Amino acid sequence: MRETTERALDVCRSHGATYADIRIVRRENQNITVKNGIVQTLSLDDDFGFGVRVIADGAWGFASSNQLTGAEIDRVAAQAVTIARASATANDSKVELGPPEVHVDSYKTPVHIDPFDVSLEDKIDVLIAADKEARAVKGLALAQGSMGFLRETKTFASSEGSYIEQTLVESGLGITVRAVADGEMQQRSYPNSFGRHQGTGGYEIIQKWDLPGNARRAAEEAVALLSAPQCPSKTTTLILDGPQLALQVHESCGHPIELDRVYGTEAAFAGTSFLTPDKYGTFRYGSDVVNLVADAVTPTGLGTYGYDDEGVPGQTTDIVKNGMFVGYLTSRETASQLRKTHPNAPARSNGTMRADGWNRVPIVRMNNVSLMPGEPSLDELIADTDDGIYMLTNKSWSIDDKRLNFQFGTEMAYEIKNGKLGQMVKNATYTGITPKFWGGCDAVCNTDHWNVWGTTNCGKGQPGQTAHTGHGTAPARFRNVQVGLLG
Repeated sequence: MRETTERALDVCRSHGATYADIRIVRRENQNITVKNGIVQTLSLDDDFGFGVRVIADGAWGFASSNQLTGAEIDRVAAQAVTIARASATANDSKVELGPPEVHVDSYKTPVHIDPFDVSLEDKIDVLIAADKEARAVKGLALAQGSMGFLRETKTFASSEGSYIEQTLVESGLGITVRAVADGEMQQRSYPNSFGRHQGTGGYEIIQKWDLPGNARRAAEEAVALLSAPQCPSKTTTLILDGPQLALQVHESCGHPIELDRVYGTEAAFAGTSFLTPDKYGTFRYGSDVVNLVADAVTPTGLGTYGYDDEGVPGQTTDIVKNGMFVGYLTSRETASQLRKTHPNAPARSNGTMRADGWNRVPIVRMNNVSLMPGEPSLDELIADTDDGIYMLTNKSWSIDDKRLNFQFGTEMAYEIKNGKLGQMVKNATYTGITPKFWGGCDAVCNTDHWNVWGTTNCGKGQPGQTAHTGHGTAPARFRNVQVGLLG
C-alpha cells in the first residue's frame, strides 16, 4: 500500500495541504442469529474504501471513495483540499495539531482461534444448543441467540511520516430470553443485554462464555420474574452488577469526558458535558474509591487497538483519581486547545480518535473507560450491607445531554436484608445525579469480579457513526440512591 498512500499524500501536498493523512480500510462482518430454534440471520459483509483528511488554509477537509484506483486517489485527494479551503472561509481559528506523530509500525489483535476459520455449522450448533436449553424451561416464550465477528484491516499514512498497518479482530455472542403471562413480559440476557457481549479476540471468547451452559438459568430467571413482586420505591443502598455498571460508566463517565463534546462540536446530536474545562484537575467527581482509567491496551477490551485513526499510539490515561477529575479523552487538535488554557495539560493526544469506517472522519470516541477494582468480594460486599437492592443487567436508560441527571432500569434485582440476598424483584429502576451518585460509591469489588464488557452500539456524530467501546467493571456499592418510582 505504500505506493498508494504516497501518491495520495503527494497530491495533497501539491494542492497546498499543510497536513494530510489517508486511511485504507477493509471490514469483514459475519452475523448469525437463531430465534426459537430457527436460523433467522446469516450474513457476511465485506466493505472496502479509503478516506483522505487534510488541513489547508488552517481548516479541515475530508473526502472518500470505495474505488482504489490511481485516478480516483488523485480526485479524492484534490477534493479534500478543495473542501478544506472552502471550510476555511467560515473558520474562526486555524487548526493546531500540536507535536508531530511519526510512527512506522504494525499491530494485530492477539487471536488464539481465528473466528473466520471456524465453520458456520459449528457456530450454529452452539446457538441451537443454547436455544434448546432455554426453551426447555416451561413458560418461556422466546429465545434469541446471536454471534458476531469482525475483522478490520487498515493502513494509515500521514504527511508527517507515519505508516501504520493494523488488523483488529472482534468476537461476540449473547442470548436474550423472554417469558410472557397475563399481558406481562419479562426478559433475561446473557452475558449482557442488547444483543450480545463483544471483545477483541478470537473464537476463544465464544468458548469462554459458554452460552449453552448458561441459557437455562437465564430462562428460569425470566419465568420467575413474572411472579416476582415489584421493586420497592425508597432511598436505599444500591449494588450494581458488572454489566449494569458498565453502562453506567459509559453514559455518566465516558461521554462527558469526550473533549469535543466539552468544546461544543457535538452539541447538535450528542449533547455537551457538565465537565467544563474549569473543572479540569479541580472537580470532585466521586468518592475516594472511584478511580477511572481510559485505555486502548487492556486485553480483549472492545476499545483496544494499537493506534487510533490519527496514528497516535494506544495508551492509558487517568480520568478520575481517588475521586478527583484529572483527564479527558482527546484528539490532537483538542489536546492542543486544552493546553492553551491549562499549561499543565498533556501536549499530546491520548489516542482516542476513531472513525466508523473509511467514509467517516475520525472523532473523539471512548476506548476502554473502566472503573478500577477495589478489595472486597461480592459475597463480602453483600454481607456488609444491612439493607439494600442488588440490580443486574441493563434494561433501559435515560440521561440528559450534559450527562448529569439519569435513570436506569435493570432486568432483575434482589432485595438485600441483614447482609443476605432476599427475594427477587422486578421492574427495578434507580435515578441519580452523576457527581452525587459517584460520591456515594463506597466500595468496588476485587479483580476476581472485574471484566471488560463490550458495547457495540455507541452512537455519535453527524453523519452518524457507531463505535465499539469497552468498560471494565466489577460490582460496586452506592449509598443513598433513589430506587423504584420517585415519591
